[in-house]
Amino acid sequence: MDQHARIRQLHRDGLTVGQIAAQLHHSSKTILKVLAGPAPDPLAPAATRAAPVFDPVRGIVDAILAADETAPRKQRHTAQQIFRRLVADHGYAGSYAPVQRYLKGRRLDRRETFVPLDHRPGSRAEADCGHIAVDFPGGRRSVPVRIVTWSDSNAPFALALPTERTEAILHGLVEAFGFFGCVPAEVWWDNPTTVAVHVLAGRERTVHPRYAALAAHDPFTPKFCLPVTPREKPRVENRVFDLQRQWATPVPQVVDLAALNTHLRPCCVAARGRTCGGNPETVQVRFDRERAAAAPVPARPFDPCVFHPAMVDKYQTARFDHNAYSVPRRWAFRPVTVTGYVDRVAVVADGQVIATHPRSYGRGDKILDPLHFLVVLERKPAALDHAPVYRDGQLPPALPALRRALEERVGPSAGAKPYIRVLQLLARHPMGRVEQAVASGLAAGAPDAARIIATAERLAEADRGTSAETMTRPAATAALPDLSRFDHLLTRSSRGDETDDRRERPAGDGQPQDAQTSGPAGRVGPAGP
Repeated sequence: MDQHARIRQLHRDGLTVGQIAAQLHHSSKTILKVLAGPAPDPLAPAATRAAPVFDPVRGIVDAILAADETAPRKQRHTAQQIFRRLVADHGYAGSYAPVQRYLKGRRLDRRETFVPLDHRPGSRAEADCGHIAVDFPGGRRSVPVRIVTWSDSNAPFALALPTERTEAILHGLVEAFGFFGCVPAEVWWDNPTTVAVHVLAGRERTVHPRYAALAAHDPFTPKFCLPVTPREKPRVENRVFDLQRQWATPVPQVVDLAALNTHLRPCCVAARGRTCGGNPETVQVRFDRERAAAAPVPARPFDPCVFHPAMVDKYQTARFDHNAYSVPRRWAFRPVTVTGYVDRVAVVADGQVIATHPRSYGRGDKILDPLHFLVVLERKPAALDHAPVYRDGQLPPALPALRRALEERVGPSAGAKPYIRVLQLLARHPMGRVEQAVASGLAAGAPDAARIIATAERLAEADRGTSAETMTRPAATAALPDLSRFDHLLTRSSRGDETDDRRERPAGDGQPQDAQTSGPAGRVGPAGP
């Protein structure tokens, strides 16, 4: 159109055909044709450029492209490779440009088109995992973030997790449903092996048993995209882009994952105030309709864990995810079930939780509880110096200080047994109470096991002072005897007990009682001469 107007303007200004052709770099024949013809039709198709040299090899190119349909994606012909084959194998004498134009037209014909979709409110949510770099006190590392987005409203949820394993997926969905306050009819995934164990024909999948349990509990229908099919869940893929380009830019600097999630939660809430996809309504307005149409969250939340059967070994540990977790002595050599959560591991036997530990994501770690080995420690006191569970700072400072004080008084060998007796208080009393009793013994200047045990029992009795029995005691009662005058007997008898094997067996766990006996309300008194 511009060329036609320019030619006519120059001719109107008095230039000859030859001058116009020289100025605009066209032939005189073209200038005469434009001046004699009507105005150009803007909708007329462009003339197809003739390619007489390429036409004989067109069928060969089609055959190469047909063979590429069954070849691996990364081993298919490029335009340059087809051109080289035509020259080398078929004597093609033309240039590369006709080959390139022909292949471009073929690619346009094969490009995928889509049907516009409009999902019903509350019917569908999409889930995916994005990765972002985060600066922690220990350095920068990549963090997986679970993202769930509603297909109709585009309302998002994001949760940073330590891993992408099945228990993390379960935890992420449970948190997402709690955040939204409703459950969609369908949840769409790609095909992660932590959810879809086996990919079968079409959209059939073998679903992980725990994911199937979550879908039955909440409930929703598990759905999966076809392999190597783009844009079947575009909402959540766009939210992954938002996560990386907006919510995590600049790189977040946090102390832990909890702080990162505290940063991500307001980002998800703020996204509801925007519009998207050319829709005049905000995400919040559309999500309100989704929430009204979706199913409510069950009153009892799903337990987001995986189960693993294990056998407790001679070290009182059960293995889970390449790590060992300790259990009490009575469960040694017995089968147990280890339940793995995102942040902890619980060991279950006979329908009860027998041990709980923080989750380790290392390999070959031993996560041990000092309380689990108290029974064995009494029989093998030499383990005090060689067991990391008692040696590497897992006990409060007051207890190692007590051991040093006892060994200074009666020697290393004799001091170990009364120290073990004090450690066994942890099986019956909380750590704070034992620390208080030990501190009281150390403050006295000459600590011994019997006095510390008696102090712990007195503290326990004081804590029970507000029990129902005390509250219902009649106002008029007989005066309690003053036992303070017997305290010197405790000191005198404990000095003899510290070297007496027979008097140092802990109470409970099926073993003989100590020579001391329990008085009323659990008070410990001397056994007599």
